[in-house]
Amino acid sequence: MKSTSIPALSFALTVLAALVPGAGRAEEVNIYSARQEHLMRPLLDAFTKKTGITVNLVSAGEDALIERLKSEGPNGPADILLTVDVGRLIRASESGLLQSVRSDTLAASVPSEFRDPNGAWYGLSMRARVVLYAKDRVKPQELSTYAALTDPKWKGRICVRSSSSVYNQSMLAAMIVNEGAAKAENWAKGIVANMARAPQGGDRDQIAAVAAGVCDLAIANTYYFAGMLNSKNDDERRAAEKIALFWPDQNGLGTHVNISGAGVTKSAKNAAAAIKLLEFLVSDESQRLYAEAVYEFPVKRGIKPSGLVAAWGPFKADTLGLAAIAAHQAEAIRIFDRAGWR
Repeated sequence: MKSTSIPALSFALTVLAALVPGAGRAEEVNIYSARQEHLMRPLLDAFTKKTGITVNLVSAGEDALIERLKSEGPNGPADILLTVDVGRLIRASESGLLQSVRSDTLAASVPSEFRDPNGAWYGLSMRARVVLYAKDRVKPQELSTYAALTDPKWKGRICVRSSSSVYNQSMLAAMIVNEGAAKAENWAKGIVANMARAPQGGDRDQIAAVAAGVCDLAIANTYYFAGMLNSKNDDERRAAEKIALFWPDQNGLGTHVNISGAGVTKSAKNAAAAIKLLEFLVSDESQRLYAEAVYEFPVKRGIKPSGLVAAWGPFKADTLGLAAIAAHQAEAIRIFDRAGWR
């Protein structure tokens, strides 16, 4: 039998690995994430430990990631797009960037209102868009519904971020579905009339403005408030401690909710591993870890939120299927423009 030198054998194995797809390579998943790495990494490391599948993460703004997926096309490396608002998932799906995924685990774990009917995206956690008020200047008995925020008694007393915020766009699109475009536009005009200042900054800035006395009410997502209450920054924490949370529309449709979520890209080279990761992220273990890390509500029924979030008490959420707002995102933007909500 003819002997083969070690260098020759090594070269042959390298050639074979190049010719056989997946040969000599560990499984991996590549994520384009709008969520910061330090929030996701504990979950991803737990997945790697359990499955041996390596997870590579690229973090950036949602719009930038969607544009990157478009420019990279079918040869792009991303297997999963993870975003922090259903509006971006809808945009990615309508741009042909996500593929339909069918999974019994995902279907059983993610309620129908928090997933795309065709399997293009699935919710991983839930947040609510609520009214936050100054404890020393507003009584909770004065608050009731989103519609009531247009009452003239709130003139010059409301802070809210720009209409360019996808959170506001999704919320108004949900109003269009639930109540019609005319009522949604009247609401937007009423909020503009009651603004304490021109929209500026993010949700944390609105909360800080209430604490500073710039306004008495803010419309913001729950997880920003929780993050400030548990902040290592003394100024942020003290500001949040001056604020209380109110759940709007508890006697009606319920408080508007949204999701962070993910979908498998159409260009995914590791689709099977990507689906395994999504299934892991809706497991009981992951839902608990996710809730503790980001202060959002588990999307899976029966899993409790973090202690800080649970302290706000139970609430009635609007059960509108989030996929229904897809057709109204552009209309919401036009309404904001007509209302003068910049």
